[in-house]
Amino acid sequence: MITVAFTTEPVSAQAAYGSYVGIGPTIGFTEDDRGEGRQIGGVIAVRYKLLEYPISLRTQGIIGAGTAVVPTVSYDVPLDWQTDVYLGAGAAFASGDTPSPVGDKTSFVLQPGIDHVLPNSNAVLFGNAIIAFDAYRNGGGTAFSLQGGVGVQF
Repeated sequence: MITVAFTTEPVSAQAAYGSYVGIGPTIGFTEDDRGEGRQIGGVIAVRYKLLEYPISLRTQGIIGAGTAVVPTVSYDVPLDWQTDVYLGAGAAFASGDTPSPVGDKTSFVLQPGIDHVLPNSNAVLFGNAIIAFDAYRNGGGTAFSLQGGVGVQF
C-alpha cells in the first residue's frame, strides 16, 4: 500500500529580485519659461534591492544639457517571477544653470516604474518616469521625463 501526503504552505512571489546597474536613454518632455529642458539624454540607473522587504534603494544619474542625480526609495509590487512595478519617492539634485531632463533645481520627485528580468540571464529591462515638482528656476513648474534601458544584476 502506498500512502501519499500533501501539505500546503503560503507562497509569495519575489519578482525581479536582485540589484542591478543599467544604462539607457532619457527624454525630458517639459521646459522652463525660457524654453529649456525638453531634450534627449542618457541615464545610468542603480537599484539595490532589500531582499527581506518589498523596498529598493534606487539612484539615477540623468545626463542631458544639464545633469541631475535622483535618489529614491521605492515600494515594489511583484507581477510575476520576473517582473515588478514600483512607486518611488525622493529628490532630484540638479547641477548647473541649464536644465536637465528633470529640471535645474533641487525638487521632490515621484518615480513610477517597472523592472523585468530576462529569463535564464542576469539581464534586466527597466523603464520609469520621473515627475519632479517645482523643478525649474525660471518658471515652468513640474518636469516630466521617461527613462528606459538594460541592466545587469549583481
